[in-house]
Amino acid sequence: MEPDAKPLIWVGSSKKDLCALPEDLRRFFGHALDVAQRGSHHRAAKALRGFNGAGVLEIVEDVAGGTYRAVYTVRCREAVFVLHCFQKKSKCGIATPGEEMDIVRARLKVAENLAKELQNEKTYH
Repeated sequence: MEPDAKPLIWVGSSKKDLCALPEDLRRFFGHALDVAQRGSHHRAAKALRGFNGAGVLEIVEDVAGGTYRAVYTVRCREAVFVLHCFQKKSKCGIATPGEEMDIVRARLKVAENLAKELQNEKTYH
């Protein structure tokens, strides 16, 4: 990791879920997350609807076997938090399935709490 790059923090099973994807997808998402760590946005990253702004982003990759997404947040200055990685299996067009959005919301709360802990550590050290 470069000195200016933010650390990457995996929330819940997001790392395990990413590791279960095919290698080409792992590389693609890994590169896009690396770009986020350096403070920029990969061309495949866009704001995830329903989270009031660009603080929660999704990386979307379409392959022959389907559409895959990795969701992360940059709302916290201390780190990039990876919230969820999954294959989109929506039955209603381009919308993200509700159960996947529920996971993202729950893990975002966890990430926000972790970020507060990181801020407190910096304050007291």
